[in-house]
Amino acid sequence: MMKIMLVDDHAVLRDGLANIFEMEEDMEVVGVAESGEKALELLPSFNPDIIILDINMPGMNGITTASEIKKRYPKVKILMLTMHNEDEFLMAALREGADGYLLKDTPSDQVVEAIKMVANGESILHPEMTKKLIDFHQQKIPDTDSQLTEREQEVLMCLVNGLSNKDIAKNLFISDKTVKIHVSKIFKKLGVKSRSQAVIHAVQHQLVPLPKSPTT
Repeated sequence: MMKIMLVDDHAVLRDGLANIFEMEEDMEVVGVAESGEKALELLPSFNPDIIILDINMPGMNGITTASEIKKRYPKVKILMLTMHNEDEFLMAALREGADGYLLKDTPSDQVVEAIKMVANGESILHPEMTKKLIDFHQQKIPDTDSQLTEREQEVLMCLVNGLSNKDIAKNLFISDKTVKIHVSKIFKKLGVKSRSQAVIHAVQHQLVPLPKSPTT
C-alpha cells in the first residue's frame, strides 16, 4: 500500500485528489498539509512513501520544502504538482531532488500513473516540461567523458523520452532486469542518483540525440 501525503494550500484540490487516490486499491492518503512548514512538522507522524507537493504556498514554498524533505528524509519520493510551467521552477525542483514534475492540467488518471511510477523508483515529467528542459539545454557543450556504451546510450535516450523500465525493455528487446542493470551503470557513470538527474545531465551535455520538437 502506497502512503501518500498531500501538500497544497487549496483545500478543494487536496480533497479532490484525496478522493481520487482513495479509489485506488494500492493507495492511501495518510495526511495533508496546507504549507511547507506544516508538512515538515507532520511528516514524521505520517511517514509517507510519496509526497504530492505544490510550489506556490504561503510561507515556505514548495521548492524549499522539497529541499528540506530530501535532506531529512532522502528516501521519501516527491512529485511536484503545480501550475508553474516556467524553466526556472522546473530546474529548481529537480535540483532539490524532486522525483517528478507535473502541471495541474494533467488528467487525474495520469497523475495516478505518475505516482505509481515515482513510487517504483522512476521519474516523470509533464511533456511540456520535457520540451522546455531540452530547449533550455540545447546549446550546452557536449560531455565527452561519460564513456557510455552504445546500449547505455540507447537506454539513456529512452529515459529522456520518459519511458518506464517495462517500456524500455519492450522497445530494446531486453529483460526488465537488464534494463535495471543498465540504468544503474548509467547513474554511476554520470554521477547521478535519479532518473530526473540523468535526464538533466543527458540533455545538458548532449549525450543523446535530442528529440525533435513536435510540429503544430
